[in-house]
Amino acid sequence: MESGYVLNGRYKIIDTLGEGGMANVYVAYDLILKRAVAVKLLRLDMQDDARAVRRFQGEAMSLTELTDPHIVMIYDIGEEQGLQYLVMEYVKGMDLKDYIKQEFPFSLPRILEIMQQILTAVGDAHAHGIIHRDLKPQNILIDQDGNVKITDFGIALAVSHSTMTKTNTVMGSVHYISPEQARGSIVSKQTDIYSLGIILFEMLTGHVPYRGENAVAIIMKHYQEAMPSVRAEHPEIPQALENVVLHATAKDLRDRYASVQEMATDLETALSYRRAEEKPWVPSFKNEDETKILAKETPVAATPQADAVKAANSAKPQSPAPKTAKKKRKWSRKKKVILLLSFLAVLLIGTGIVYAMIPQDTTVPQLQGMTTSEARERLTDAHLKLGKISQEYNDTYYYGQIISSKPKVKTNVKEGLRIDVVVSKGPHKEKFGDYTGRQYQEVKKELIKKGVTVQQEKVFSDKIPQGEIKSQSISAKKKIVLNETSVTFQVSKGTQSFKMRDFSNYTLKSVQDYADEKGLVLNVSHEFSDDFDEGLVMRQDPPEGTVLNQGDTINVVLSDGAQKESSEDDKDESSSSSSSESSESEQFDLTVKVPYQQNDGKKTNKIEIYIGDKNHQIDKVYQSLEISADQTMRLPFELEDGKKGAYKVVRDGQVIMQKDDVTAD
Repeated sequence: MESGYVLNGRYKIIDTLGEGGMANVYVAYDLILKRAVAVKLLRLDMQDDARAVRRFQGEAMSLTELTDPHIVMIYDIGEEQGLQYLVMEYVKGMDLKDYIKQEFPFSLPRILEIMQQILTAVGDAHAHGIIHRDLKPQNILIDQDGNVKITDFGIALAVSHSTMTKTNTVMGSVHYISPEQARGSIVSKQTDIYSLGIILFEMLTGHVPYRGENAVAIIMKHYQEAMPSVRAEHPEIPQALENVVLHATAKDLRDRYASVQEMATDLETALSYRRAEEKPWVPSFKNEDETKILAKETPVAATPQADAVKAANSAKPQSPAPKTAKKKRKWSRKKKVILLLSFLAVLLIGTGIVYAMIPQDTTVPQLQGMTTSEARERLTDAHLKLGKISQEYNDTYYYGQIISSKPKVKTNVKEGLRIDVVVSKGPHKEKFGDYTGRQYQEVKKELIKKGVTVQQEKVFSDKIPQGEIKSQSISAKKKIVLNETSVTFQVSKGTQSFKMRDFSNYTLKSVQDYADEKGLVLNVSHEFSDDFDEGLVMRQDPPEGTVLNQGDTINVVLSDGAQKESSEDDKDESSSSSSSESSESEQFDLTVKVPYQQNDGKKTNKIEIYIGDKNHQIDKVYQSLEISADQTMRLPFELEDGKKGAYKVVRDGQVIMQKDDVTAD
């Protein structure tokens, strides 16, 4: 995206901040709020991936819930011409990778300060069910005040299915990837903890623990090689602090910290003198994936049973002894001893075989969070088998992860037993439902109990009562996970109130435009005036400053100008010698019924009334109003003797009533 482009008519692109395998980041200027922001756009090659786009939007929405000050704030989420974008807080500073290069070595208290801020931010995300999956120094920003700001939440989630297929993306994250990610297993919150351990190692040593010629070589080391010793390079580092690294980067999930809170608690006292004599941390569970070094073959230890068998097998046949009583007795004793020893050896060996065939005791291992294939391997190591697999919905474990086992973990059982497991089907989804027309406060309480994040946008409405829901951001039929959903309701503020304007000397068009804009019903009448020019407003009702709402009626009186004096007829010489008589006039009211007509769904008709008499001209509007039902009106006439009046009624631009011979009779 080029510099100068204005995204969504609001965000003016200034420059490129970075380009990654998943998204490109730009610094932009918010033209409305007058501030610098960071704009992240999902890459063009990801725009056609419906799953990636859907998850990008869903996860981005959930990120708006994160409020920790050490997480980059999300300002806006949108789409323009198929481009999915996020608008975020712009952080002036550098990423942790550059910070380490510039500042290393830096003090241990400063390292702990940075790590505690990171752990606080990640803990907030985990509390909202969000796993970063791509924690690395490049995604951790240090602002100009030295504070941590973690970014790239959501992008890693949205494109997790594509991450391992793009080499350039893997190379950026491979140094911090967990063993379970390297195997392609389902990740958990402990995945982020492993990455945090690698980041701590790098801050302590200035480099990553595993290096290789390519990504594959580094990945192999993550789940095959033990973590290098921090103290081997820097003996001044306390053993307790190195233990935090070892504990966080344990290969087996059972050995690794269970939560970032647990890691933070351990890290907090790592520099305490009370832990000065702490021994190196050792994992409880052996990593079966570690490179195995085969020992040289060693001779079998001698045992009485082995000696007996050896003696039995190595005994040589004896030549027939002379048939003397003495030698016969001697051979018989030898033979008896050999036979006895051989019998004992066979008996002991047989007993051992029988013992080996009897199932021995073992313990059910921890299987929670594993896939069935991982569980099968773990059970095999414990001389057990995978039994019946059942499924159920679960909000804690992802789809495919084991929720529980039967018998339970650490139960003593016999070898060969089949262990039944319950596997997660993921969070339960249900239709969101239609809440329009209901009271917002009532709906809010109901949904919050179900774990939904509820927000409102207040709008004016002349049709929906105040406090009722006008619309909702989620379709009623859409199936969602309630405790992972955020919804925004448009809530009616009722009719919009405003103060009446002073229309003195306004034209009819100006008044009509104002009435249309505010949703008012306008009534117009005319009078002669020596003080106001023709066509301008003389009076109004209600007066200026009156509080009005949509749908209210206002009345204005327009000036017809000064009343003209009637001219005298030419006087007939025979009759004008003395004086002329003035003509007489008659005043009366005429009642007309104006019918309402429903037209194209409109709820009102615009009515215009024209009067022709001594005081009004038939080509000028006498009165203008809107009606929503039949209305009876009284039209005032003043006619000179022998003259006739006229009137015309126009409804929505069409003449519906007209009469040109109005008289008092």
